[in-house]
Amino acid sequence: MIQESVGEVTTKYHTLADPLCLECGAALPCVTVAYEIYGCPNGQNTILVCHALTGDAHAAGFHKGDAKPGWWDGIIGPGKALDTNRYCVICTNVIGGCQGSTGPASVNPETGKLYGTTFPVITIRDMVHAQYRFLGELGIQELYAVIGGSMGGMQALQWSVEFPDYVRRVICIASAGYSTPMHIAFGAVGRAAIMSDPDWNNGAYADSGKKPNHGLSLARMMAHITYLSDESMQAKFGRRLQKTKNIGYGFDFEFSVESYLQHQGAAFVERFDPNSYLYITRAVDYYDLTKNGNLTEGLAGTKARFLILSVSSDWLYPPYLSQEIMMALSANGREAKYAEILSPYGHDGFLLENNQLNFLVGQFLTPFTVEDMMTKNPPVIRACSTIPQAAKIMIGHEINHLPVISDEGKLSGIVTSWDIAKSVAGNHLKLSEIMTKDVVSVKKTDSLRFAASLLEKYHISALPVVDDEGRVEGILTSETISLTEAV
Repeated sequence: MIQESVGEVTTKYHTLADPLCLECGAALPCVTVAYEIYGCPNGQNTILVCHALTGDAHAAGFHKGDAKPGWWDGIIGPGKALDTNRYCVICTNVIGGCQGSTGPASVNPETGKLYGTTFPVITIRDMVHAQYRFLGELGIQELYAVIGGSMGGMQALQWSVEFPDYVRRVICIASAGYSTPMHIAFGAVGRAAIMSDPDWNNGAYADSGKKPNHGLSLARMMAHITYLSDESMQAKFGRRLQKTKNIGYGFDFEFSVESYLQHQGAAFVERFDPNSYLYITRAVDYYDLTKNGNLTEGLAGTKARFLILSVSSDWLYPPYLSQEIMMALSANGREAKYAEILSPYGHDGFLLENNQLNFLVGQFLTPFTVEDMMTKNPPVIRACSTIPQAAKIMIGHEINHLPVISDEGKLSGIVTSWDIAKSVAGNHLKLSEIMTKDVVSVKKTDSLRFAASLLEKYHISALPVVDDEGRVEGILTSETISLTEAV
């Protein structure tokens, strides 16, 4: 049963042992990474969650006293796609951020003052290298998967390029292989709103005690529009007025959508640092995994398995950008799957469509096994039985395959409806005369792909499922396997 949450969690902090060299040529002498961890690592089960532009490490569960859970609580937890009973899920706050990891609002240990705009310019690659260093110092030697949406998807793809031998699976949602001119344009307008605020003070607003809240609020209002869709805005706001029934013929916020955006801007300034917004949006601008202008060439060194997801109504990262990634991976012969999340919510669909995400991500992370599709506790018959007894069981249960067991209850053969039919022509009476004794079987933990390969190799249509002692636990037929795309 799916539980609501991983429960109460706390954000932890880790300081890297050595300075972090950055792509710009500078180095950060002391880097702290804020993170949360859900589930227990076993050496091979770690999944890294990468957050979007203004996200943080609090992806699931509840902080003490909070009424709302982490931002991806819908897919992280027991029984969910990122199943914390199966996986160890870790989410970090990116460097350059302002939610616990080292960024412009941190103290420069060399000067004792806040970095502000003396903080070196960072890239998505730098964020990933900080994560790699952090995981290594935690003793994690490989990632079962890395997953993220939007800027988190950029990090996930960057992981596959930077550390191809470290990550086994990559899930990139509502993202791209490079930032387009439109993405850069939106980032530029957001930064201009902040930097044109007189209180920005060239990034040294901490000295005056006045944050450029007006500029940051405008940046957030503008960005938030890109996260929605025309359909979702029409459904949520239409042309409704917020406080009055009649148009005021002025410039105050009158429409519901205006008040909504104002609220989003006001709430944002309470939790985010203006300089961090400048640095992180610039990192997104610089993101480009193409090589010689070619994404196929840029992704040539990857080794992971990929799941690429887009959102149908997303106009900020439209499906064609995800399809470009898919085509580049296919051209390189990588194992990759693509799906489009059907949603009216625009870019925010990757945060809201939990049912689709749980299905698509869960299916990709945890391939179907024989146990998922087998018929459990099927009818069986003993080898000493007669053919009419076998025929009666098969007719009564409407089955075409009947496992034959020994007196000790172990698999000793299998009989089919075709064998029964042939027995009439051959005047056979004993089951032992017609059953197949050299039986191909599988274990319930085997993958469906492996089971399908056995069916094809031996030209058979059913596989008994046995335990370690050879006792029958189930049966898997070719008809059952054909019902799933997991093979």
